[in-house]
Amino acid sequence: MLMTGELSHFFGLQVSQTRVGLFISQAKYLKDMLKRYGMEDCAPMSTPMSTNCKLSKNDDSPLVDATHYRSIIGALLYLTATRPDIMQAIGMVERFQSAPKQSRLLAIKRILRYLKGTPDFGLWYLKSSTLTVAAYTDADWAGSVDDRKSTSGNAFFLGDCLVSWLSKKQTSISLSTAEAKYIAVANYCTQILWMKEALKDVNIGTNQPITMYCDNTSAISLGKNPVMHSKTKHIPIKYHFLREQVADQNIILEYINTKEKIVDIFTKALPREAFEHLHQKMGVISLASLKFIQNDVAGQEEQFDRGSSYAFLCH
Repeated sequence: MLMTGELSHFFGLQVSQTRVGLFISQAKYLKDMLKRYGMEDCAPMSTPMSTNCKLSKNDDSPLVDATHYRSIIGALLYLTATRPDIMQAIGMVERFQSAPKQSRLLAIKRILRYLKGTPDFGLWYLKSSTLTVAAYTDADWAGSVDDRKSTSGNAFFLGDCLVSWLSKKQTSISLSTAEAKYIAVANYCTQILWMKEALKDVNIGTNQPITMYCDNTSAISLGKNPVMHSKTKHIPIKYHFLREQVADQNIILEYINTKEKIVDIFTKALPREAFEHLHQKMGVISLASLKFIQNDVAGQEEQFDRGSSYAFLCH
């Protein structure tokens, strides 16, 4: 409270302020965490979870120390403040805290090995004059091996900056992909409206409808077309709140190509190429990439935008 000058550290977060944006990471916290759990010398991995990983409560592997297991989960959850790229993997392993087994502990160690290979990654907030709110939503269908419930994912952007994200298992079983994604969109509609009102409190109000992106045309049709009601009577009424908001033009549902769907990273394990592409689109980059951007765009702030930053990274 008594320190003056630019913010550089805050509760384990390291903040680097530049002429073109803000970079927030937890490199020191991550290094200390790996040392605490004896993983400082582990071999790094390219992704936090294998695409073949299917965790189940019915596996035959031996039980492990529950206190140790929960301790690692808690440490990893704090790390998601700047590392949304590990959110889905952590969401999977934290479902088994009541009776942790060796297979789930190995999945956690896979996350730690991924973090070992990306110790200086953090969130990059590009300087921008755009303050438009946009949301991306997605859901896998029947992804849980045990109860066949789906996992929802969402990402909210203010301008080009990721400001909120979530990966969470749905509370009900969906009968189709369209239903799973419709429920995901409906669940986060209320949060979008809350963000809109919160921005008004700081004089960043807008009368324009907020765009929510989804890659399923059937789910979009359910939200736009009241005629579809007869086909969705089995869906709880609370999810049809979305239709009212679309009709009142508070929300616009838009289609987005699956390959550009950022929230895929929150719903399922991805292969390396897709995973790296999406976490860069979210703004999760390395410190080395940040220095590269700074060197190339110094003195060109008026020409610098989110697209060019990723063009530099890809180059």
